[in-house]
Amino acid sequence: MSILPIADARQVRRAAVALVRADGRAFAAVLGLNAAAALLGLAGPWLLGRIIDRVAHGATTSDVDRLGLLLLCCAVVQILLGRQARYLAHRFGERSAAKVREQLLDRVLALPAATAERAGTGDLTARGTADATAVGETLRDAAPELLVAGAQVVFILGAILTVSPLLGSCGLLTVLGIALGSRWYLRRSRPAYLADRAATAGLAETLSATANGARTVDALGLGGLRLAAGREAVATAHRARMRTLDLRLRYFAAINLSYTLPAVLVLPLGAVLVAHGTVTAGTAVATALYLQRVIDPLDTIVILLEGLQSSTAAYARVEGLAPAPAPASAPVRASVPAQARTGEDGPADDRIRVSGVRYAYPEGPDVLHGLDLDLTPGERLAVVGPSGSGKTTLGRLLAGVDRPRTGSVTVGGVPLADLAPERLRRQVVLVTQEHHVFLGTLRDNLLIAAPGADDAALTAALDAVGWQHDLPAGLDTELGPTATRLDGARAQQLALARVILADPHTLVLDEATALLDPATARHTERALAAALTGRTVIAIAHRLHTAHDADRVAVLDRGRLTALGSHEELLAARGPYADLWHTWRTT
Repeated sequence: MSILPIADARQVRRAAVALVRADGRAFAAVLGLNAAAALLGLAGPWLLGRIIDRVAHGATTSDVDRLGLLLLCCAVVQILLGRQARYLAHRFGERSAAKVREQLLDRVLALPAATAERAGTGDLTARGTADATAVGETLRDAAPELLVAGAQVVFILGAILTVSPLLGSCGLLTVLGIALGSRWYLRRSRPAYLADRAATAGLAETLSATANGARTVDALGLGGLRLAAGREAVATAHRARMRTLDLRLRYFAAINLSYTLPAVLVLPLGAVLVAHGTVTAGTAVATALYLQRVIDPLDTIVILLEGLQSSTAAYARVEGLAPAPAPASAPVRASVPAQARTGEDGPADDRIRVSGVRYAYPEGPDVLHGLDLDLTPGERLAVVGPSGSGKTTLGRLLAGVDRPRTGSVTVGGVPLADLAPERLRRQVVLVTQEHHVFLGTLRDNLLIAAPGADDAALTAALDAVGWQHDLPAGLDTELGPTATRLDGARAQQLALARVILADPHTLVLDEATALLDPATARHTERALAAALTGRTVIAIAHRLHTAHDADRVAVLDRGRLTALGSHEELLAARGPYADLWHTWRTT
């Protein structure tokens, strides 16, 4: 199951009502037109029954012609009203679907980075594509048809009971059978469809991970393991899908019985009543036609109800992102004042403090053990240590991506992980080795960080990271798999240019120049240092020339801070840092 939340039925209903209220006039117009069309649809069987009774009593052809013309006019007006109702309903549905997609995008972008990472690409992709599409299609197609069918059923049953209460009671058997079958189905279908959606997302995650890691799979001979994982994901999805299919088969069997039973009863009963003079032949025919006509809208409702359960499950997954969850590891914040915890007034300054921090990944031991660190605004701090010492973990905590298991990481007295994503990224930006180039122009990729920047500012940011201005159309060059592809080094430079444009007060660089060759990396780091003068820079690196240029160096070993000081001080101390420095210089 996904770690991302699933909205309950009440939240889904509340969200659906909010969508309707946002476009209330259009929805009311759709209801009105559908009601008018359904009322006119009742005229056909009634007029046909009157024609039969008039003929039985010796009516003239002119009487029959007038009733026939009236029947034709009602049918034509009904078609026109129904067409206009569907037109307005589809426009309403498309507008509502657009709002759902916009809300989903806003919520996905507002997710904490750690939450998005743990959720995996499969779940988020499924919610943003298949689930959002299912909701949109329901609002566009199913909702209008359901309104039409529901109005028709209500009016037709009312007409049946009005024409002949005794014969019309047979129609209630249809409704009773469908109501009982639907109640049984609805109680079981929601969890089944949620499981189906989750299994589909799991399958997408498995296939995506295998495809993205194809080279690693091939290099390490992991094909058999990944194939087994794929088969297990397919089997899980198959079992979930078969469960929903089994529910549908049983449901439709009960519905078909509900359709057949009233028709079997009304024909012989109508013949008996006509023979005894209790009802006229026209009344019996009109009742039979009404019962036959009610099957179509009921069938539509049944089919849409089945689809509605699937789309409701999809909407529950889409709407579940509304209350974005905090990362799994809840912090112990007893040492942080209550006002600071709320962050109501925002950080008091740019000072970052790490106090008594311990951190453990889910279901694992602590990887950081009681770290204490106080950063002076504007200083350059290098974090070094052997592989597995906790450097990257500390960087994620300093960037507010994760929160400590115990202790606190604060900026201006406010826990970093408690800041809203937009405010957090104005405070701290984390740059890693992983960079994304968005589809669009080079200018579009840069404006993500600073929407109001002009071309001169964009060019200056590129210059600061050593960008070679050799793209065919400059800032207007289209980037992407089918256009100009950037290699890893240039993608890294693009990410660093975004940082300069974003202009945060604190920057965490986690091997941010690892994909550049040593000479280019050195040049880029010096250019960044000049461009980020006055900003706090925390550099996590294996290339120790970064530590040489820093104001202070923090040395980590097995999750503990073993040394802290300037490059010269640590060399003079002849401790772990001196050993790292000499080892690096001689390799």
